[in-house]
Amino acid sequence: MSLRRRSTVRSMMIVPSRYRGRGWRRGGDGDGRRRPTGVLDLPPRLGSEDMASPGRNRSGTTCCLQIPAPVAGEDEQHPLEPRTHTKHSRTLMNASNTAQFWVLRDGDVTIKVLFCGICHTDLHVIKNEWGNAMYPVVPGHEVVGVVTDVGPGVTKFEAGDTVGVGYFVDSCRSCESCSTGHENYCPDVVLASNGVDGDGATTQGGFSDVVVVDQDYVVRVPRSLPPDGAAPLLCAGVTVYSPMVQYGLNAPGKRLGVVGLGGLGHIAVKFGKAFGMTVTVISSSPGKREEAIERLGADEFLVSSDPEQMKAEAGTMDGIIDTVSAWHPLAALLELLKPMGQMVLVGVPSKPLELPAFAVCPSGKRVAGNGVGSVGDCQAMLDFAGEHGITADVEVVGMDYVNKAIERLERNDVRYRFVVDVAGSLGADA
Repeated sequence: MSLRRRSTVRSMMIVPSRYRGRGWRRGGDGDGRRRPTGVLDLPPRLGSEDMASPGRNRSGTTCCLQIPAPVAGEDEQHPLEPRTHTKHSRTLMNASNTAQFWVLRDGDVTIKVLFCGICHTDLHVIKNEWGNAMYPVVPGHEVVGVVTDVGPGVTKFEAGDTVGVGYFVDSCRSCESCSTGHENYCPDVVLASNGVDGDGATTQGGFSDVVVVDQDYVVRVPRSLPPDGAAPLLCAGVTVYSPMVQYGLNAPGKRLGVVGLGGLGHIAVKFGKAFGMTVTVISSSPGKREEAIERLGADEFLVSSDPEQMKAEAGTMDGIIDTVSAWHPLAALLELLKPMGQMVLVGVPSKPLELPAFAVCPSGKRVAGNGVGSVGDCQAMLDFAGEHGITADVEVVGMDYVNKAIERLERNDVRYRFVVDVAGSLGADA
């Protein structure tokens, strides 16, 4: 399901990101290589006072929407603001405001961004809740777009293909994790946003009109999936699908608990039902019962703050996918598992969770974590979603609404995922 919010942006272009573990290639003028240019016309309220001043963001500039570095003593909110340079420059600006050139290399795929989801991880990074933000930050790692060009040696994609780019865009390709198809756990994995590539440059996310990604880290989006509803699958979808398959929580007839009914949780419910499982939504919000059962198709609903309900379901579940990204107690949830049942944590609270030993040891219950999924997992997830018509429930917004969307996301005021209509925000000048 998709709810669209009309954009008032007339014309917008964002500096293309460079998703490369090997960094940018520098070059000189006159070499005949393609380089992007573009147009921006932002409403003043999107930028800072300086960046939105007359003459700075008029047509004829290119721009990157960034989270600026915080200033001591200022409010912790960091609105997206445009960083501009002249349209006629043959260079691009990376997140460190360093001029660098964009040249296609072997394996490169150039992608025009159509839609980019807004993930709770973006919120954590924007607010530096994990202590790893490298300001200025260009968010976005749930990208769906169309291939417009390919570099030498590209065999997997061609111009016109609808493709996706997820949470990471490169890895070392030689460690044990990479060698066994788990490159998402590579110690040198390069994140699509707020990551560090092989040359030490900061990666920029999908709030961009064009991205360039190595073909080995691009996935094909089935034609049966609408691109806006497919975008959150690139992170939220694979984050719940991957552990369900890995831990056998995809067998028909098994009982699955889904903790939290948000961006991750509602997709977990859809996958669980498509696998043929009996799905119970576990939430602290009683008001979500009708949504969970009547619209999403869950079989049961538990209010986690109701001791009687929780006690009645103790020992009934084969597995639990915990999607909550805020602190919450685990012991009561573990009571719901059968002996040797499996809990998987996919939400990442900023405060440490407590795991009492008595909640797992006597009955052999297991707790694991999961970080998104491999490229292979992501492709398998998209193929499965295409076969079963699974998409995220999204509210599509224009780029001029991003700051408001982030504020609403922090209040959990979205059902269930914001997706930025990047191409639509650019309009006819894209």
